[in-house]
Amino acid sequence: MRIIADIHEKDSMVIPEVIERGVEVEIKKLQIADYIISNDIAIERKTMNDFLSSMMSKRIVNQLINLKNNYKKPLLIIETSEHHEFYTSDAHPNLNKNAIKGMILSTIFEFGIPILLTKDYKETADFIALLAKRQERGKQEISLKTKKHAFTIQEQQQLILESFPGVGPKTAKEILKHFKTLKNFANAPIDELKKIPKLGKKADFIKLILDVTYK
Repeated sequence: MRIIADIHEKDSMVIPEVIERGVEVEIKKLQIADYIISNDIAIERKTMNDFLSSMMSKRIVNQLINLKNNYKKPLLIIETSEHHEFYTSDAHPNLNKNAIKGMILSTIFEFGIPILLTKDYKETADFIALLAKRQERGKQEISLKTKKHAFTIQEQQQLILESFPGVGPKTAKEILKHFKTLKNFANAPIDELKKIPKLGKKADFIKLILDVTYK
């Protein structure tokens, strides 16, 4: 039984626990996922704080897209010692519990990726080792070839807008429909930005980001 772990996981407590459960772990630099169980199964593993941080940076969206496009059976594992605290964490004050729950629902229903909540690294290792053992019968060499998702121009425009605070996919699309181009959006006066209903008070901060001189 052999799985592949990303090099960024080499210092995690998960790997020694998986090895202790009788599964060989090979460490390599992976473009996508933290653990590859087979050619079909790949796992993105995050602690609670990792998940919240990736929501804030919008990094989670690209990771989910790549998982979905490259593996038939992707899985997101989130480690949290107490599940109820996951939805009320104040680690990131700008994220309320509904935003976190919304991301959970989007992951499951929009990306079609199941989520497994584990209480700690040991439970994560339990599931990873069990998955590896279930794959043993149909054992095949694991391929590291991936096909990175090619974003359309429209998707790239939307991702740029989603990097702004408070701008999600729906608001990004409204901005593009209203301004037509990113250039028009960047050059628009504050009154014009405020015509986008969901921007509200965030328009002032976004305008500041667009206009401030980098030092």
